[in-house]
Amino acid sequence: MPKPVRISLDAMGGDHGPSVVIPGAALALERHPDIRFLLYGDEAVIGPLLNTQPKLKEASEVRHTDIAISMDEKPSQAIRMGRGKSSMWRAVQAIRDKEADATVSAGNTGALMATAKVCLKTMAHIERPAIACMWPTLRGESIVLDVGATIGADASHLVDMAIMGAAMARIVFDLQRPTVGLLNVGTEEIKGLETVKEAARLLREVNLPHLDYRGFVEGDDLGKGTVDVVVTEGFTGNIALKTAEGTAKQIGEYLRSAMSRTLMAKIGYLFAKQAFNALREKMDPRKVNGGVFLGLEGVVVKSHGGTDALGFASAIDVAYDMAHHELMNTIRTMLEHEPVEQPA
Repeated sequence: MPKPVRISLDAMGGDHGPSVVIPGAALALERHPDIRFLLYGDEAVIGPLLNTQPKLKEASEVRHTDIAISMDEKPSQAIRMGRGKSSMWRAVQAIRDKEADATVSAGNTGALMATAKVCLKTMAHIERPAIACMWPTLRGESIVLDVGATIGADASHLVDMAIMGAAMARIVFDLQRPTVGLLNVGTEEIKGLETVKEAARLLREVNLPHLDYRGFVEGDDLGKGTVDVVVTEGFTGNIALKTAEGTAKQIGEYLRSAMSRTLMAKIGYLFAKQAFNALREKMDPRKVNGGVFLGLEGVVVKSHGGTDALGFASAIDVAYDMAHHELMNTIRTMLEHEPVEQPA
């Protein structure tokens, strides 16, 4: 029998809490029968929902907590109020205590990052963690990081992110040497901030064995899928992510409006319904839900706070893959070859 993958869940996190977490976990269990869950939250709320999912109940243990971190809680308040007591903290602590292999929360991003950094600490030689997300592209999917963990980055931080992103890509895409690009305002080597150009020099000269550095990529390369991993700092990455999400919604509204404008448009929609359904499936954000906090001593996955059960199940899928394929060991192996930034 294969060893079960143990995943702890912040059952109270997100806009909807247990009403999404429980059915989402049930969906994930159908896809991965070897998962075992630790559910942290209000037992009085979780219990009745769990009773409607007998298979999930059999594969789960509920651990009661009285405190839930709200979506607008400041990180410092989340640490002060929830340390050792909140559903978020206890779910992350389960990794530290070797009771879980990964954790998933749809809660407050800042609070979750602060909790994870305090509870788990960062990996050796990693100064700051990053959030990596899956990005739909014309050729499939890419990984983009950082999408909001920290603002600003020097050359060594960008190199760290390139290594960690490539480690994740090796697992997700089953690639021995994923291609990596640095997001920049142009592909020419003379363009961009000095920190980005210095990171490019380090990656180019060291020629790391576990990743294939392809140089600078531009904003339109995100959607093209030019490389497997796109690296940028958190300010730019978060803006790019929110812009892409907003653009997808905008296009969807344009299409709905155009298809209902005239009788001929409605008839045309009926003939093209299958194509539109395929487009909707491709653009469904629930299928790529789940940002991975890279650089911590443990696998922490952040689900979108407003997602539904299908989206939360996708976040659990990500956590399962990262734990099952030993993301932490992959990152450690690749960090052994990390270049050292030389002083100017």
